[in-house]
Amino acid sequence: MFCTSACAATGDPLELQIRFDYYHATYSINEDGTATESHEWSKTVLKETALERSKSASVSYSTSAEKTEVVAAYTLKADGRRLDVPKDNYQLEVNSGKDKDSPVYSDWSTLTVVFPDVAVGDKVVFSFKLVQTEPMFPKQYSTAQYFSDQVAYNDVRVRFDYPAAMWVQYEARGMKETANETQGERKIIEWSYANPQPLKTERRDYSVFDADKVTGLSFSTFKTYADIASAYGERALPKAAVTERISKLASDIVKDKSAPKEQARALYEWVATNITYAGNCIGIGAVVPRDTAFILDNKMGDCKDHATLLQALLAARGIKSTQALVNAGSAYQLAKVPVVSTVNHVINYVPAFDLYLDSTSDSTPFGLLPYGDQDKPVLLVEGFKDGAKTPVPPIGSNKQYVKSKFKFAPDGSVSGNVDVSLQGVNAVQTRAWARNMTKETEDDLVKNIYRQQNIIGNGKLEKDDPKELTDNYHYKASFNAEKFIKLPGAGAFYIYPPLSLAAPIYSFLQTAMEPEEVDVVCSSINATEEYTIELPKTVKVLSIPDNLKIANDFVSYTANYKLKGNVLTVKRTLDDRTKGNVCKPQVFVEYKKIAEKAIDNLKEQVLYK
Repeated sequence: MFCTSACAATGDPLELQIRFDYYHATYSINEDGTATESHEWSKTVLKETALERSKSASVSYSTSAEKTEVVAAYTLKADGRRLDVPKDNYQLEVNSGKDKDSPVYSDWSTLTVVFPDVAVGDKVVFSFKLVQTEPMFPKQYSTAQYFSDQVAYNDVRVRFDYPAAMWVQYEARGMKETANETQGERKIIEWSYANPQPLKTERRDYSVFDADKVTGLSFSTFKTYADIASAYGERALPKAAVTERISKLASDIVKDKSAPKEQARALYEWVATNITYAGNCIGIGAVVPRDTAFILDNKMGDCKDHATLLQALLAARGIKSTQALVNAGSAYQLAKVPVVSTVNHVINYVPAFDLYLDSTSDSTPFGLLPYGDQDKPVLLVEGFKDGAKTPVPPIGSNKQYVKSKFKFAPDGSVSGNVDVSLQGVNAVQTRAWARNMTKETEDDLVKNIYRQQNIIGNGKLEKDDPKELTDNYHYKASFNAEKFIKLPGAGAFYIYPPLSLAAPIYSFLQTAMEPEEVDVVCSSINATEEYTIELPKTVKVLSIPDNLKIANDFVSYTANYKLKGNVLTVKRTLDDRTKGNVCKPQVFVEYKKIAEKAIDNLKEQVLYK
């Protein structure tokens, strides 16, 4: 993700670590969709802190569909001497199979060169070619490049050379067109860009990426996103055929379940928990799923394999579904020019229940999606719909209730218990955490939490069985800790969970204290904290925080404090009802007004003597 020229800039020059003297790229595209890329760059090391990362350069490629060649690699010393990278300064990391066979899941290789004798003031120069031997999609090609406005570029030139008869569309942002001509049967187009003195930016949150606002360019032979979905489906959908093995497996999984939705749930849960999610794939395997027999034999597959297997199992029970392409990263809208890299993940859609399913997550319940899949544009491979998006859980579905009871002893030690109930995304994430916890980690959890705070303490964690894929979870712990507050004598303490087993309300509010001038990711939450705090009878409470109730159209905070004798009861609730997973800058401006007052209330202390 990169900041754009639209980001808030302070006007002050950025202190540079490196400078690209030039970056030149040429994409030579063939009629069949293959291409040869040539990249060459030179950068000057300006600061000692940039030395380490400037001493090497790498290029990664798929060995079954691409070939690479380093054309030049050398250090250009400040005094003009050229030191070529010697042969023993090359490192090739290869994913390969046994003997002459292909590797099972990834054939990505990385070629790294280490530049000799690099010092501040020197230049490092790297030039390489990348040749496609097989197109990702027959007779189709697309790519995108982005340039950060926080990096100094003296001279950027990007050229495309393609058949004049080939239909293409492209868009350049913040770049100048320097060539657009036909030479015989070839078309040449080139853009240039320079950013010699980047300015400091106040942007810190890059959680939302908008390709159309980033300096760079997009180039594609696809006319629409529907064409990308169709090109993917042409080779992927036949892989989801219902074989005899698939039919028998589906029958065994659903057993005596008769309702279609319950059958769909059982099939989804089986794939999610039995088929290990395995990263990337081989060559055009990046866009073509493997056979279901291979997936089942190995109990492993990438996102396309998961989606294909689940589609086949659902079809075996008469439940129609389709695969769907989404961006699992930070892109929450489709760029104007349809580029394949915009969609990098495959999930399933079941029209009968209007449900999206992502079985690559072994902890997400049926009917929900991992956070990274939510609120995203989606390309349905069958039944394509312009403007379709994955859903967001309804407001109020993410809840956290933390109830703490504890008692201070006359020596300042504390003992008590904390009870946590979760619903929604937090419950799903906590179930995954609890599922992977070892017995040793569980036994020492409370002690280790206090140890990180330089407190001597211990306790016992009790948790519900985390194996079930549901969107709720409950756990609790007893604890005791030495010298938690200053006693005997006068003092003060904040009211916060004495054992940090769940995120406090304060942590949710903190995210709004530095609003950005760009869209950022967000989510709704209803969080409640209850405290029953008993102080020694020898202690006199001098003051407690004030009650507070504040709200606007989408967030509210209430806090009630009540002292009866030496027992203080507290209830705080944050009800965040922001819609969707992307918040506009003005939302955070209004949120901050509430957050500032709420945080001031949370910072108030109980005074005693």
